[in-house]
Amino acid sequence: MSSLFLRTLREDPADAEVPSHKLLVRAGYVRRVAPGVYSWLPLGLKVLRRIEEIVREEMDAIGAQEIQFPALLPREPYEATNRWTEYGPNIFRLKDRKGGDYLLGPTHEELFTLTVKGEYASYKDYPVILYQIQTKYRDEERPRAGILRGREFLMKDSYSFDLTDEGLSESYAKHRGAYIKTFDRLGLKYVIVAATSGAMGGSASEEFLAESETGEDTFVRGPGGYAANVEAVTTPAPPAQSVEDKPAAVVHHTPDTPTIETLVDFLNANTDRKFTAADTLKNVLLKTRQPGSADWELLAIGVPGDREVDMKRVEAGLEPAEVALLEESDFARNPFLVKGYIGPAALQGNGVKYVVDPRIVTGTAWVTGADKADHHVVDLVVGRDFTPDGTIEAAEVRAGDPSPDGTGVLEAARGIEIGHIFQLGRKYADAFSLDALGPDSKPVRITMGSYGIGVSRLVAAIAEQSHDDSGLVWPRAVAPFDVHVVIAHKNNPELFAGGEALAAELEAAGLSVILDDRKASPGVKFADAELLGVPTIVVVGRGLVDGKLEVKDRATGERSEIDREGAASTIAALVRA
Repeated sequence: MSSLFLRTLREDPADAEVPSHKLLVRAGYVRRVAPGVYSWLPLGLKVLRRIEEIVREEMDAIGAQEIQFPALLPREPYEATNRWTEYGPNIFRLKDRKGGDYLLGPTHEELFTLTVKGEYASYKDYPVILYQIQTKYRDEERPRAGILRGREFLMKDSYSFDLTDEGLSESYAKHRGAYIKTFDRLGLKYVIVAATSGAMGGSASEEFLAESETGEDTFVRGPGGYAANVEAVTTPAPPAQSVEDKPAAVVHHTPDTPTIETLVDFLNANTDRKFTAADTLKNVLLKTRQPGSADWELLAIGVPGDREVDMKRVEAGLEPAEVALLEESDFARNPFLVKGYIGPAALQGNGVKYVVDPRIVTGTAWVTGADKADHHVVDLVVGRDFTPDGTIEAAEVRAGDPSPDGTGVLEAARGIEIGHIFQLGRKYADAFSLDALGPDSKPVRITMGSYGIGVSRLVAAIAEQSHDDSGLVWPRAVAPFDVHVVIAHKNNPELFAGGEALAAELEAAGLSVILDDRKASPGVKFADAELLGVPTIVVVGRGLVDGKLEVKDRATGERSEIDREGAASTIAALVRA
């Protein structure tokens, strides 16, 4: 450590919010260069490379072949698939000195497809799986949490190319199995959840989420094994009801009731019926814009008043359209939108598309805006008084909601996305006419799968799950070293000689060793050993004169005394147990 390029910090960085960000910076694994952009220092790079190697081994095991594409990519392939515009502001676009358009690659479906098209022509060439481990770039609006949500990151992306849908299912299953083995080897606690495909396109899609309270992804699971990202949850719709037995809709004067809470309080105080927020219909106004279009269109979403609109679910349902909340100027241009009192009549009467939550079915009666300030309508019935233009999964998903598989109720948790697998189908093969000449000499359109692992994000995800109050606690599979030898003295020549001799013996036994030979106090050395998180800590201290060493298990905190004689073999056995 006296020559290692390392400087540990005693204080958390000012911009750090989550444990992994704080500890990776304090322990000298990474350093911030710009928002969402980090340098990997020697210890951090060791962990990153160990994770990378595990990912590579499991990909090679399913017959995948590694290649490498550039990060700097021309516009034309992304134009062909519309993703040059679909990605909106989320990609880095640039021009070369001749005015040519380029981007820094966020994903590489287009390049993989074109490469296979350029090399393969016969059905005999398929199936094939190709992958790369390479830097990706996304212009995150709000990069945060250190390397968890950055603008530059290392990713493993692989792509399968098959002649049939059955072949695609097999390739998908191979990747799913490889991901399970990878994350198991990394010692992660994770879940596999149903997910949406987003800008990637395609059909079947699953996410691998490392369970963590600091994760940005909310997922739900039911007692029967159902698990899904909230964006992918489907709401069980109640059965339709009769419209004949419902009372007539009546408009009520409801002064100063622009919110659901004030409306319910007013109705309960001024009518002989009892209402809850779930009896009200909340209409939320948004505007959407298709990729490449300059024009925004109004969109109204109706949800039960006891629920908020989840913008992530809305964006997933409207992908690839851009979605935004209305501004004051939008209301000014559309005076029929009476804030706090918007109802279906004015929306549909003015050509605004109106979609509702799946719970809002034919025959259900609602309290909602009457399109006039201080007025609401009671007993507005779906299918009698208004008919929505469709349904959308937009309302928040909550713990206690019925599980879509009918096995009970959902519980909610948070996680960090570490992997995502898609059955892309023929979206990209169609865009580039990727065909193979079949045995009958007729062209067969290739079907594809896409599979990603956030390699650099895994460093942070593991750190989120593997730390304590003193520092990092790396699983042995990814730790930067096997053993951390601490010489518990500032300048005792005998202890220094003993520590150096032990380190040499451990390395001869095939272990990687970090030796703290700095002229620092034992307290500083012990604190840094805890902070760095190497799984096995060996203390060379005063007990050496009696032929004894102290061994600490960083994960459990257990300490034991071992004989100096044969110590390398003893420690090697502990490490490899």
